Amino acid sequence: MTRLALIQMHCGDDPAANLERALSLIDEATAEGAQIIALQELFNLPYFPNRERDERFLDLAEPIPGPATDAVAEKAHRHGLLIMAPVYEREIAGVYYNSAALIGPDGDIIGKFRKMHIPHSRHIIEKFYFKPGNLGFPVFETPLGKIGILICYDRHFPEAARALGLAGAELVLIPVASPRLQAREVFMKELMAMAIANQVFIAAVNRVGEENGDPFYGSSLICDPRGNIVAQAGSEDDEVLVADIDLAEVAEIRNSWLFYRDRRPDAYGALIR
Repeated sequence: MTRLALIQMHCGDDPAANLERALSLIDEATAEGAQIIALQELFNLPYFPNRERDERFLDLAEPIPGPATDAVAEKAHRHGLLIMAPVYEREIAGVYYNSAALIGPDGDIIGKFRKMHIPHSRHIIEKFYFKPGNLGFPVFETPLGKIGILICYDRHFPEAARALGLAGAELVLIPVASPRLQAREVFMKELMAMAIANQVFIAAVNRVGEENGDPFYGSSLICDPRGNIVAQAGSEDDEVLVADIDLAEVAEIRNSWLFYRDRRPDAYGALIR
């Protein structure tokens, strides 16, 4: 069994204060025996894409490794943890990504994922701040299992989770910044279906609190490969959600539900035209 912890929390406008809150909650998760810890999208920052366009927010970006991932890496090394830390990544001036670093128990960065699908609407202007990811959908070999990452909007595209499943992912971590309580039910159903379709554990961690008039609904959850909700957080408060999962169930269920055997990629050409 592997003990997984999701940390959902509210964020203010002070990145340093957000980072300290996250580090404190990592300590709390460690005290509960967590071996893998997942933080929420842009974990140390306010969710600035729901505000008026402001180039000053570009100054919040940092490299990977950088100050935020270094602070998390110190915790990972001290406690022997796997930690996913989603940050606003600066590659060079003018090139920024919505990214997540996976940090190993030795404090080194195992790898990173850059958000592939970037939303843009009247309410969310992510395309101004983030370039679409260019690293594909990697699956990371870790001491505790094979882990894939998607970020928020990526979850709406079934091809993304399928790519991770086909590459052998046993656990998919999804950091999220989703507001508007009426979307909570869709959030849950979508993740349960993703787990079933790809026969993987799904763990999605959302933020809480109100930012610029948007109330984030939390409800972070962990689903098993049959789509059952193993654990779910509340919708309002900071919370460390902890659950024990058995990644060996992935092979067992894939050998029972032979979806991957029965795929017909030769017949799916219309999907990429």
